[in-house]
Amino acid sequence: MIITTAGRTNIERIQIANRYANQLQIPYIARRKLSVEEIMEQEKDEVLVVGKNRLDIYPRNHPHEPIFFHPNSAMFRVKRVVRGEDDPFIQAARLKDGMTFLDCTLGLGSDSIVASSVVGKTGCVVGIEGNRFIAFLLQHGLKTWESGNDEMNLAMSRIEVINRNNLDFLKEQKNNSFDVVYFDPMFNIEIEESDGIKGLRIIALYTDIFDETIEEAKRVAKKRIVLKDHWKSTRFETFGFSVFRRKTAKFHFGVIELDD
Repeated sequence: MIITTAGRTNIERIQIANRYANQLQIPYIARRKLSVEEIMEQEKDEVLVVGKNRLDIYPRNHPHEPIFFHPNSAMFRVKRVVRGEDDPFIQAARLKDGMTFLDCTLGLGSDSIVASSVVGKTGCVVGIEGNRFIAFLLQHGLKTWESGNDEMNLAMSRIEVINRNNLDFLKEQKNNSFDVVYFDPMFNIEIEESDGIKGLRIIALYTDIFDETIEEAKRVAKKRIVLKDHWKSTRFETFGFSVFRRKTAKFHFGVIELDD
């Protein structure tokens, strides 16, 4: 990964790009009116672009599908939850004000944003992301995105992003550290995705869920483990999840209850 600025830039954004380059320990390359594709060809690497309002990651083999932070479906989902309407994820996780939630596969954070809005300022949401550049993108986006909705902004700002392997992180936690532990692994079967998420498939870490992962999650979770996966997935049966099946939905939620 190298870092540069958007085509139209200024001294401030150049300074920001250099600061991020130092933080990430990656090279800064001056834009010099080159296109992203030309910089990729020149540097033989992927590109992180510092723009006016956001960061974009351009995967080398798919430069026309940049990865960027956007709340996506969380925008309207949070509004619905605030109005008292049902959300399948919240129903499966049974989240309430003040609860603690660990997202082991943060990605671009849509479900964690909804979780944060529900658990509120007395709760806690921690997201684990294995790819350090996606984690950096999330840390920046969650703190700087202006949604125009105070509830959304507060929910995003409260999420703690940690760049780690989720199994390693789970092993380090004490028993019953979080009320709910959540997994949303990359689907083996691709479904239609929104802009900003398509490119995520290209550079995301495809860390599978293993028996050891679930056993550690059972130790760390106080109340339940939740799995979001494609409706055809065999993971639900393999790990003993009770499945909330939804007609016409392309993915389901599975739950392992721990406090019965």
